Amino acid sequence: MSVLDRTALDDSPLADLHAIASELSIDGYRRLRRADLIDSIVAHQGGEVAPKAADADADADADKPAPAKSSTAADPSAPEDEQEEPAAPARRRRGRRGGRGRAEPREDAESAGAEPDAGEAPDAGEALTSPEPAPAPAAEEAEPTGAATVEGVVELLANGSGFLRVQPPDPSDDDVYISAAQVKRCELLTGDRISGPPRAPRRSERFPSLVRVDTINGRPAGEVAEGSRFDDLPAAFPEERIKLGSEDPTVKAIEWLTPFGKGSRVTISGAARAGKSEALRRLATALGEHSELQLLVVLAGVRPEEIGDWQAPLEPATAVSFAVSPDVQVHVVEPVVDTARRLAARGGDVVLLIDTLDGLPPLAARKALAAARNIVAGGSLTVIATASAPVGGETTVIALDAGLASMGRFPAIDLLASGTVRPERLVGEAAAEAIARARIEAAEQD
Repeated sequence: MSVLDRTALDDSPLADLHAIASELSIDGYRRLRRADLIDSIVAHQGGEVAPKAADADADADADKPAPAKSSTAADPSAPEDEQEEPAAPARRRRGRRGGRGRAEPREDAESAGAEPDAGEAPDAGEALTSPEPAPAPAAEEAEPTGAATVEGVVELLANGSGFLRVQPPDPSDDDVYISAAQVKRCELLTGDRISGPPRAPRRSERFPSLVRVDTINGRPAGEVAEGSRFDDLPAAFPEERIKLGSEDPTVKAIEWLTPFGKGSRVTISGAARAGKSEALRRLATALGEHSELQLLVVLAGVRPEEIGDWQAPLEPATAVSFAVSPDVQVHVVEPVVDTARRLAARGGDVVLLIDTLDGLPPLAARKALAAARNIVAGGSLTVIATASAPVGGETTVIALDAGLASMGRFPAIDLLASGTVRPERLVGEAAAEAIARARIEAAEQD
């Protein structure tokens, strides 16, 4: 978790302050006034002891029972998310972990599958008639997990929280919960590889929780948060070839005759029934074997039957058929492109597959394809899209021949219409000359 200054804390809602205090294992933070809570957070972030005055007030509040009234009796002038709950005896606070006063990480953990307490504590009226023992020491609140740090891939949930998958992409019992506050503060995305120290699950929690985020995609979290805008990052022509290593004849022909690399801008073009979507699916299968690549698929304007075909090699991030309007297709494509850009800006190597650009307005199609780039001393975004004709600005064009495909002659690549800009950067001078000779021979045969 990055260190927050007092100004940022003053501007934060009370719910976020409670979530931060929980991650820092501040004992009795729910009983502190807002100003004292901020003092405690600042002190714990700096490795100091919280102010004595705040501790004294908290201890005094813990010894006194609270009136039996609901949290709705808080200051009515304060916003709903900033109204402080009335103080309650320490033991009753611990016994009602599943109640509505629990901090954000606990609430998100319940929605992610956390199990409820075995026994429910008596209500506030009963609590006032029985003596209360002293609160348990803070050591019970944050037990170590035995692991100094944990590393894995982020998978976000619909409620804004997420999990660190230690064996991506499959869930496991060793996964670590990430609070919604941390996701928002570090601007985490699904697919980010992060690391940080975990803490042991508390009562009623199934999973350990991440204390803070130390690195994102191999870089310090602070540097990533302060990174440059994607469009301002310097770009270079692709220089690292993506080796597909497939025995499929179409994929092999694409790899050797129309090579592309990390950061390439690729279109698979051709007339209807030339096999563009099928070629893209076969490429997706081959690319899926590369664990260092983060693959994203978006289907916009495809046949309804083709949406189901994508479940086997790679499930699409989003998909709509050709029945929807061009505006809807734009709204489907743009968020996925934006996610891919952010992942690449953070140092990841991303491959975005789009089927198809034909239903998009020309400006939106060029914008989606133009997102591809090889960032100097950074990550990369490779875009591979299908289209009836090249959009313009491609570094690699894979043209398919509908006539060859209709006769079942595969690979159905139109070598004369295909090509790669500066192939020598990817395959070397000798291989680039071999590709040129193959194109000359194809022209002579015609």
